[in-house]
Amino acid sequence: MSGPVLAVDVGGTKLAAAMVDRSGRVDRRVQCPTAAGADAAELFADLAALVTGVLGDARPAAVGVGCGGPMDWSAGRVSPLNIAGWRNFPLRAELHRLVGAPVALHNDAVAMALGEQRYGAGRGRSAFLGIVVSTGVGGGLVLDGRVLSGRTGNAGHIGHVVVDPDGPPCACGGHGCLEAIARGPALVAWAQQQGWRPANVADGRALVDAARSGDPIALAALTRGGQALGVAVASVAVLADLDGVAVGGGIANAGDLLLGPAREALARHARLDFVRDLSIEAAHLGGDAGLVGAAALAFDLLETSSG
Repeated sequence: MSGPVLAVDVGGTKLAAAMVDRSGRVDRRVQCPTAAGADAAELFADLAALVTGVLGDARPAAVGVGCGGPMDWSAGRVSPLNIAGWRNFPLRAELHRLVGAPVALHNDAVAMALGEQRYGAGRGRSAFLGIVVSTGVGGGLVLDGRVLSGRTGNAGHIGHVVVDPDGPPCACGGHGCLEAIARGPALVAWAQQQGWRPANVADGRALVDAARSGDPIALAALTRGGQALGVAVASVAVLADLDGVAVGGGIANAGDLLLGPAREALARHARLDFVRDLSIEAAHLGGDAGLVGAAALAFDLLETSSG
């Protein structure tokens, strides 16, 4: 049995790394903000500094990485919509060069979904959808204990399910995607258009805090995002015959202010018998879900290699 692996979580808001063992225990966790406007080399230098700081003298048997999408999964290259400095960046090869161990790379929301299915809200579920609502909106499907990757590794990308064909433009080039409506910056922008004026920084955390304090515009923004989320889940539920859904990420910290409207929209739109009892839960692993799931990817890679 191998020891802990190195887990890396790359998102539009933060970069994180830790050592994680087979029980899902996270150790030596570190993170830093994802530098806005940084070029490819600068971004990787920040990530490399985190990784080397976590590792010290340790030499893990494998590395697991969750990164924002889309990506060319087979080639190990990433082009996260919310990290402009990385376009077709060879993240897997660069981390292998840095650490000297095999690297399992997947979408960060896929990593979150796998972590929750193995250790959190999705334990015991056979058709599980994990969703991250943060700087972007991503998702991952775990069916019969295995990640559904698809042809290019981008299966489960619920953020680009269209929930309003006449809706706002999305960074992907389309219109009315779930991400264009429910991601943190989109919720903040919509609230500001409706007249919301925060006391300090206008970001997702401030919006959630304002909603908790009863601000009607902030509440309306989270309701709007939650309803869009529920509509998207209803579509995926009937397609994949889901028996579990969990939502994590910074905006999901709003709890029932976001998930309540999502559950109501799901109940309104998912009317077939086989999905009528489906519910949407909050993720159980919190901010560590992506790291725990990335580690699960690494352990699966080691098992595949040894088998």
